[in-house]
Amino acid sequence: MQQYSSLPEQNSPIDATPTLLTTIQQLSTELWLERSLNQLQSNLNDCLLSACTTLPQQRSPEADIFQILVNDLNFALNSSKVAIALFQPQEITGRVCYVSPSSSRRTQLPHLETISKKGKKLRLRLDEPIELEDLQHLEHQQPPSAWQLSDDSGGMIAWLIIVTTSKRLDGDPAKALEAQMKPQLVARAVKYCNVALAQLRQLQSWQQKSQYLSSSNRELERTNQLKNQFLANTSHEIRTPLSSIIGFTHLLLAQSYDPTKERHQEYLNIIQSSGKHLLALINDILDLSKIEANQLEVEWGVVNLPTLCRNVMALVKEKAANKGLKLLLDIDPNVTTLVADSLRLKQMLLNLLFNALKFTTTGSVGLRVLAKGSFVHFTVWDTGTGISPEDQAKLFQPYFQTANSIAKSEGTGLGLAVTRKLAEVHGGSVEVESELNRGSRFTIILPLNPVGDLEGIESEVSDLSALPPIIHAPSSFIDILLVENDLNNAKLMQIYLEKLGYQVTWAKNAAEMWEYLENLTPAVILMDVNLPDDSGLNLVRQLRENQQYSETPIIAQTAMAMTGDRDTCLAAGVNDYISKPIDLPLLANLVAKYSKPE
Repeated sequence: MQQYSSLPEQNSPIDATPTLLTTIQQLSTELWLERSLNQLQSNLNDCLLSACTTLPQQRSPEADIFQILVNDLNFALNSSKVAIALFQPQEITGRVCYVSPSSSRRTQLPHLETISKKGKKLRLRLDEPIELEDLQHLEHQQPPSAWQLSDDSGGMIAWLIIVTTSKRLDGDPAKALEAQMKPQLVARAVKYCNVALAQLRQLQSWQQKSQYLSSSNRELERTNQLKNQFLANTSHEIRTPLSSIIGFTHLLLAQSYDPTKERHQEYLNIIQSSGKHLLALINDILDLSKIEANQLEVEWGVVNLPTLCRNVMALVKEKAANKGLKLLLDIDPNVTTLVADSLRLKQMLLNLLFNALKFTTTGSVGLRVLAKGSFVHFTVWDTGTGISPEDQAKLFQPYFQTANSIAKSEGTGLGLAVTRKLAEVHGGSVEVESELNRGSRFTIILPLNPVGDLEGIESEVSDLSALPPIIHAPSSFIDILLVENDLNNAKLMQIYLEKLGYQVTWAKNAAEMWEYLENLTPAVILMDVNLPDDSGLNLVRQLRENQQYSETPIIAQTAMAMTGDRDTCLAAGVNDYISKPIDLPLLANLVAKYSKPE
């Protein structure tokens, strides 16, 4: 007969109920933990995606990350107060910048309190000061109440602060499990936040690089446009005078040149003017390159300002007359001399005067020189078209040209850039005042005595190149040895010097030079630097080593016109230097200077 017991069997469903309930409670708490963290991660990701947009941010993404952390932890930790305090690097006192809203429905608590190491109460409300030492104390409590959020950015340091209010658990195992899991939630939330801050810094770094590259690309595009504009303008500038040179030379050849014909003299004047225009263009390009490389040579001297200004005005007089413009010069009687490079000062003034004449159709153009304290003001003014404020901001940029129908496509856009840089080399500046249709005023301001190494400067009454060519033949024939590789340049110098009364022997190379020297004792040797069979500078060294020619004046005449070329020639032993294309009046004066008997 079968027997039945009233007691439940071992491992029956009734015995398993407490274990199953505990497992469900644990799963529920873990789901709460993961759900809270997933929500935080999702909100942080949205914040980072928002930071990727190009739209202006009303507040910083970092501030959004901190606010998300405070709000999400406040929601998950129902009975806690959450706050974030910010510290500047190396500071020991910070401020509470983010605080979660109060969970109390009865009253809006201004703050909650926690006990610091020194027994004082910390008030967690906005803008409340807080000490770093107190947070470090809370960080090392068990369980901790403070966590450092960001300490590797080199900028602001943030601290997360959580104060849990006392709340009875009433033996509720679910609430007890949740309380046990809260430190894990906070620790992982802090980790998520730090990762988000690191990603934000990386994103901001990429954005800065992207903006830099974008800015660089825009600058490259602008530079490319300026380069194309410069090349187009330069091509126009070169082709125009070349067309005149080639065309009028053709006419002279076709009509058999007759110096008595007035139109032939006019042709020659046009050819000369066009050649000078080409040379000025090349000089502007070279000068800008030298200045930007900080390699411009400055020949300091005591300049006679009235003489220099009159010479400058004489050079633009014809152009002003051709346009029917009045040319005026006003010099303060107290202004007599200035320490400067006379050639460069003349270049600056000519650049401004030619610009003024270019953009003026009626009225007058003038130069006014005034002494103001320890500075001299050179003001070039005109009654021309004027310059808009927008164009004034770009005037001194290389290659920039104003959109002006009067002087469309004329010039390279380098003159003003070179002028300002030359003024700065002299320790001065350039200022502009202008109004559309009411003329312009450009003022070069130079110190009377610029700061720098000015030892050994010489008093200079006038520029040697401004002296007229020698028109009287020497009292007796003087032998000149011309060592020149180029046929056309050699013929030009030989014909010119022979018309002045010199006896010129032309050697095409080094071998011919030594051959001629066997029967010739020249008063001056004109030495080309580039020869087919030897270097001209090497020949100069050899001549200086020869006792017979150690004191013979040698003038280097060469196309070497870059920075340092003059010094290179002088170091080789030449007495003087003249660059190509040859300035014939200057050549005449140099030959006269060195061929005079002691």
